[in-house]
Amino acid sequence: MTWTWSYETTDGSVTGRSEEFDSRGDAESWVGEAFTELLGQGVDQVRLFEGDTEIYGPMSLHAE
Repeated sequence: MTWTWSYETTDGSVTGRSEEFDSRGDAESWVGEAFTELLGQGVDQVRLFEGDTEIYGPMSLHAE
């Protein structure tokens, strides 16, 4: 199974998806490194998927 992130605006509109990762740890490490770049691209929040199954989200990329 592969792991991906969906990219969303604040209202939940999907604007894209990440590359595929082989593990949850790889996916979570990547988003931790890429969140500033994603914000610059207009991504407000992300959701983590294993295949077609949503694992968690939405997770805001903005500071509280």
